[in-house]
Amino acid sequence: MSAQSSVALHTLGCKLNFSESSSIRQRFEDRGFIIHDFSEASDVYVINTCSVTEFADRKCRSAVRKALRQNPSARVIVIGCYAQLKPQEIASIEGVDLVLGAAEKFNVVNYVETLSQQTGKGLVHNTDIQTINSFEEAFSFGDRTRSFLKVQDGCDYNCSFCTIPLARGKSRSGSMNRIMSQIKELEAKDVGEVVLTGVNIGDYGKGLDEQASFLDLIREVEVSSSIKRFRISSIEPNLCSDEIIKFVSSSTRFMPHFHMPLQSGSNAILAQMRRRYRKEHYRDRVLYIKELMPHACIGADVIVGFPGEREEDFEETLSFLQELPLSYLHVFTYSQRTDTLAADRTDQVPLRVRRDRNAVLRLLSQKKHRAFIEECLESTRPVLFEPVRSDGNQHGYTDNYIKVQVTDAESLLNQVHPVELTTILGDMTVRGKLQKKSPAVRLTSTG
Repeated sequence: MSAQSSVALHTLGCKLNFSESSSIRQRFEDRGFIIHDFSEASDVYVINTCSVTEFADRKCRSAVRKALRQNPSARVIVIGCYAQLKPQEIASIEGVDLVLGAAEKFNVVNYVETLSQQTGKGLVHNTDIQTINSFEEAFSFGDRTRSFLKVQDGCDYNCSFCTIPLARGKSRSGSMNRIMSQIKELEAKDVGEVVLTGVNIGDYGKGLDEQASFLDLIREVEVSSSIKRFRISSIEPNLCSDEIIKFVSSSTRFMPHFHMPLQSGSNAILAQMRRRYRKEHYRDRVLYIKELMPHACIGADVIVGFPGEREEDFEETLSFLQELPLSYLHVFTYSQRTDTLAADRTDQVPLRVRRDRNAVLRLLSQKKHRAFIEECLESTRPVLFEPVRSDGNQHGYTDNYIKVQVTDAESLLNQVHPVELTTILGDMTVRGKLQKKSPAVRLTSTG
């Protein structure tokens, strides 16, 4: 491949994948490749995959077909979690030239540059995941408003439904010095908000020579960075300590927004999932957050239809979620994943039942989201503004993660302004009234 070849990237899955894809894109740019949109004809297509559910696998196949429709002679490379778990399965997909596992994906540029010297399709480079100890740095950078910064990778938990330890390996962390250096890079790019991401972010500190915890990291970020805002992407409830919650409640930079996976509101199902907490602990975490930050946004992941989930188990989960002051739910229909303990169980829940339960919880999520927003109406929240949309309106997010729309002639890109929340629009965006910004107001402490 020549240095003036073009490349297009497509990312499936989580925020961590997006941060890694952004870093990979930068490596292509540094080598002189022309970056194209995935919908355009390109010499090379790189598909960064997820494999949390069977649906994610199907999305990978669909992306391969789309790439070849744009350019039938293109080189197609598949990387990421699905590539680590099922390399031979991907290699057999018509049109796939190269499959790179977890350790190899960050060297994709080197592999691309040698592809023209190789013959045949479906070449696989894949290292045993248990031997990977290195931590590859990554952060996304787009429109200056928000960046996703990877601080941790891998997981040691081995939940009975999850393939992530098989796809990403053991828990390991980026050094605090390097993370702070990356944050300085983002400061120089005038990024307004950084989301700290990882597979199991509360486990930060594993694999480091230095002694450090996630609390140590966020404390260092608070005092050493001038970036306006930070968010914690997702944190396990058993790792969301009182100290972390107290820190966020008093922070001038970390936003009052927590996303904590629940997975089930039934202790019997949580035990079978091999989760490291029970629902009473989860309730305690949510209520403590709300005690210190009444307007905090709290989201939860929930899996419906786990093997053996009886109707009474689901009703227990539904009742538990109804009583908790959660702001939204991410609802997943259980998907059998090869090489997990749950996949081999004989008491699989019928797919129709799983989908019905999913629909019930999605409706509950909509109700909870609206109720959360209604509680915040007529209050004034700090909003970080994103680029102006094609409709001429300006959009942004409050500190507690409510999407806001204002009409203003002057661009507010990457600025934080207080906005009075007035009306809920059809898509749960809130119409806001821009307020005069006062330097004396501590914006992150409103409400």
